Amino acid sequence: MRIFNLVAILMLFSQIIYAENNMTEAQIKELDKKSKVHPLSKTKFWVTRDNGDQYEMDLLGKNFIVVSLREKGADGLLYAVDKDGLVWWAAEISSGKMGHETPSSIYPMLFKKKKHSSSEYESSSGVNNMDLSLWFTYRGHAIHLGNPNAPSHGCIHVGRKGAQTLFDWANTDTKIVITRERYIDFVRDDLAKVGYRAEDAPKRIKKYLKENPPLEVLDINETKELF
Repeated sequence: MRIFNLVAILMLFSQIIYAENNMTEAQIKELDKKSKVHPLSKTKFWVTRDNGDQYEMDLLGKNFIVVSLREKGADGLLYAVDKDGLVWWAAEISSGKMGHETPSSIYPMLFKKKKHSSSEYESSSGVNNMDLSLWFTYRGHAIHLGNPNAPSHGCIHVGRKGAQTLFDWANTDTKIVITRERYIDFVRDDLAKVGYRAEDAPKRIKKYLKENPPLEVLDINETKELF
């Protein structure tokens, strides 16, 4: 069994496609550390590394995903942002439980895998438990299909509709922003435009926008019910 698991791991990492051609393996591994990510706007983030280095990153012009973790002081939501800086999709998520906290930073998406079962945290049902996964660290962290109401061992759980949508859209040019701070305050108008009034819209978004209405009053018939 151990030999099988080792072979499976080697096969898995042989599929890795590096996010940017000018980044070495060592440089990408360097990103696999906890940083503090402070959103400045929809596309700009202030990053503080463990070693004290600080810098601003503007992701305008790139497709990216923002995960505001399911922790106190954050949103518990995931947002898909296109190259023009428009948030066009959002979904409720769960993240790492105490002792298995999800690391925060701005990552390249390393690779994605349609079917995968964790060898470390096997599913009690014996079925794949990390399907539709977007991998962002070498330690096994990924955004993947899972129960958004069940804390994880460090991954980001997304419901089926959101997981499939992200899997189809994202590629290795997509950045993944993991933050422990609020992001929703920057995107309320975008969320209104993509149909937060829809019956199946995330409850957290509907509650927030009822308490913080968008700056522009939109005709409900003109909204896109994408959730």
